Amino acid sequence: MSKKTVVKIKELIKKNQISLEDLSNLSGIEYATLWELANNKRQIISSNHIERIAEVLRIKDIREIIDFIDSPDQNPCSKT
Repeated sequence: MSKKTVVKIKELIKKNQISLEDLSNLSGIEYATLWELANNKRQIISSNHIERIAEVLRIKDIREIIDFIDSPDQNPCSKT
């Protein structure tokens, strides 16, 4: 098993009772970027975005924003 990084945008906006649009406006991160992160359409989040989200939502622990989950090994070179 390998690990997969997940960005917990949906959980954050629900917990903080804020809309994706409001988070976008307050953080300066494009709405489309936040939407892609929230819907697992974007695999990469920049450290700058993490910092801006943390600042807006007053988050002190990065694990509130991102986490690792177990993911089946999808290496095309592995033998089954």
